[in-house]
Amino acid sequence: MPSLASWHPQVVHFAVALLLVGVLFRWLSLTGRAAFTGPAAALLLLAGTAAAVIAVQSGTDAHGPVERVPGARQAVIEHEEWGERARNIFLVVAALEIAALALARRSARVTKGLTVASALVGLAGGVSIYEAAEHGGELVYSYAGGVGIRSGDTTDVSRLLLAGLYHSAQQARARHDSASAAELFAEIARRFPDDTTARFLAIESLVHDRNDGKAALAALAALARLSLPPGDQRLRLRYDFLKADAFLAAGQPDSARATLDQLARDFPVNARIKDRLAQIK
Repeated sequence: MPSLASWHPQVVHFAVALLLVGVLFRWLSLTGRAAFTGPAAALLLLAGTAAAVIAVQSGTDAHGPVERVPGARQAVIEHEEWGERARNIFLVVAALEIAALALARRSARVTKGLTVASALVGLAGGVSIYEAAEHGGELVYSYAGGVGIRSGDTTDVSRLLLAGLYHSAQQARARHDSASAAELFAEIARRFPDDTTARFLAIESLVHDRNDGKAALAALAALARLSLPPGDQRLRLRYDFLKADAFLAAGQPDSARATLDQLARDFPVNARIKDRLAQIK
């Protein structure tokens, strides 16, 4: 049987949506006020159960690489257990729904009892779905499980490393640990030398974390020679704002004002430029 690992994110969302809406419709059908909710509930619950079976299998196929992420094994186990529990509960719900459909023309009382049982068991299934989804979210957002697995593209893993370095640097800056922040931003630029944003971050760090305006100006000059595309207004603004900051850090406020004055002439309606000029003056 081919691996279903790459399909897990798509299938699991279908299962969650179909089953939760199916349980809701089953409860609404018990009120007798909306006739369509009964057949709709049966269809949604049967389709959702099939999706849940596939979701569990695809998750089992995907768990190996995720489980090997340091510290992630217990989270993987808990997610799997809740997913399997939800599947098993909804297999019971599906059996009740099939029985209700089969007996619909023979005994209204039995059919009613089966649909009530389906609604009650479905509540327990809803709780299990919630827990499985919560643990799945924890795997994605707390352990970065699955990065690079679906596509097999190593670029995904590189993006993960970049994001980790960036957020670690921001946390260091929030702790007022300028030395660690500068080291991390420099590592970003070293590992991703062709990424213009990464180089901007490293230059900003020279200004804000090291207060080294001269080094920042030299880095900006090198960046302008190598990789700034002409005509990109966003990059032009970021470059010149950073250049003004570097001039200020280097003790050259007149050069900072001249840089911003030129920006103001080029972009006369930009309020940020006017605010920055006002701050310097």
